[in-house]
Amino acid sequence: MSLRILLADDHAILREGIRRSFESAGEEVVGEAANGEEALDLAIATKPDVIVMDLSMPVLDGIDATRRIKERIPDAKVVVLTMHDDVDSTRRAVSAGAAGFMSKGSSFADVLATVRGVAQGDIGFSPELAAAMLNVAKEPVVIDLDANEVETLLSDRQVEILQAIADGATTKQVARALNITQKTVHNHLNAIYRRLDTQSLTHAVLSAVRLGIIELD
Repeated sequence: MSLRILLADDHAILREGIRRSFESAGEEVVGEAANGEEALDLAIATKPDVIVMDLSMPVLDGIDATRRIKERIPDAKVVVLTMHDDVDSTRRAVSAGAAGFMSKGSSFADVLATVRGVAQGDIGFSPELAAAMLNVAKEPVVIDLDANEVETLLSDRQVEILQAIADGATTKQVARALNITQKTVHNHLNAIYRRLDTQSLTHAVLSAVRLGIIELD
């Protein structure tokens, strides 16, 4: 079954090129937005599997659009595709709820793989941005929780699932390894989001690393 994708970018020619590429790959583009407000309206109307979002758009930028979409549709999956491939933009997008972040300089094959992975519940970043984000996650921070609170923040199973994903496993692989359903994995992840006060898997992983709950190699 093809994915239903919503494109949000203020450059019409670029949108057309991306749309044609997705359609050639067998996916369906259910809507195109030229600004963040249109993206929000179309996301609510079409309920796409994945939203491919630019950051620099008029009326409402991609960060705010992503945040508002996640508020209205918590299960929405957003992949940012932008020229702004710096760590600060990535962190802001992740905080808003984006599950993936790709540079417009990436190959379409990488973008397609990321979009398909995110649709399955995974997280996706270009290798350079992933490395930079891991370095940021490992920086020491002041945590306003005592050791006991941190230890009991997540259950053992939730930690096991989050650690496996941080190690590179997909939600499908985690389900198979733990002999549970993929839906159960997603239920645990939703509970993790609530406990860590996050809106995306990427942000949950980074928050858990900073809290010392899981580790990154």
